[in-house]
Amino acid sequence: MSRRMLLVNGPNLNLLGTREPEVYGTATLADVERITADAAAAQGFEVRAVQSNHEGVLIDAIHAAREDCAAIVINPGGLTHTSVVLRDALTGVSLPFAEVHISDVYAREEFRHHSYLDDVAAVRVVGRGVDGYADAVRQLAALIP
Repeated sequence: MSRRMLLVNGPNLNLLGTREPEVYGTATLADVERITADAAAAQGFEVRAVQSNHEGVLIDAIHAAREDCAAIVINPGGLTHTSVVLRDALTGVSLPFAEVHISDVYAREEFRHHSYLDDVAAVRVVGRGVDGYADAVRQLAALIP
């Protein structure tokens, strides 16, 4: 069994640190990747990270994870609320995954309350800021023998 996790960040997460800091804070994508990698290392895992504003790139990365990853940590961004194909990719690879949202999506616009992933995610972390990524890693690691 691989001791690697795939970290997937979806559309607009490359703008962390500058995009709506009152909602998302001032941490950058590089900070998120470091936080995730540090939490994973503490659990005996390494991390491969991908961020894209293109759904197909994310799906290709998820498919590739079948070969060498034990789990996936994903913040799908706005695709959470719109993408059946992202859900299909995640369920299709049969890897446990954590759905992460930096902001509390339930305290925001109504359309953000629905997630296509919530009923199939092994772990969900919502509204914990970027520290939620570390929480997700720890919870996922606990599920992997």
